[in-house]
Amino acid sequence: MTETFVALKLLIDNWRWAGVPFYLRTGKRLPKKVSEVSVHFRKVPHMLFSGVSDRIHRNFIAIRIQPEEGISLRFGSKVPGMKIRVQPVKMNFEYGGSFASSSPDAYERLLLDCITGDMTLFTHEQEAFHSWQLIDGIRDSWVSGPTPEFPNYSPGTWGPDEADQLLLRDNRKWRRL
Repeated sequence: MTETFVALKLLIDNWRWAGVPFYLRTGKRLPKKVSEVSVHFRKVPHMLFSGVSDRIHRNFIAIRIQPEEGISLRFGSKVPGMKIRVQPVKMNFEYGGSFASSSPDAYERLLLDCITGDMTLFTHEQEAFHSWQLIDGIRDSWVSGPTPEFPNYSPGTWGPDEADQLLLRDNRKWRRL
């Protein structure tokens, strides 16, 4: 009776993000505790190198929020030489590995910002309102309608198979963390 997992596909109704899906997944007792934003770029409509389009992976940028703050970028690169071969390459930046000093943890930073009155990292009132409006709509439909069938998942997995099916319907899959 306690919600422990959610996988969502969200669309934002404005001109900037029209048609761009946002997939969110979170849960308890998953294999890893990790927070990241992963942006997967669309395939280009035409290929620079002929005959390699089926072997090129989508480019992406992943912004790791915790536990190891950093950024990863994956993109296709031509392998040096006369043959036309493209293979994915990765560039990684890890905040902790690049600087000698350690940064305060999130709660230390949050408390310091409260004390000094710095609102930069805080959620704006309208953002919080619209976020809760979305969640309240889901909860209200659960309360008002018949009890939905919820797929279960085993601890230590990335969630129920239905979460994978959500992305497969759009010919996508979750990024392996």
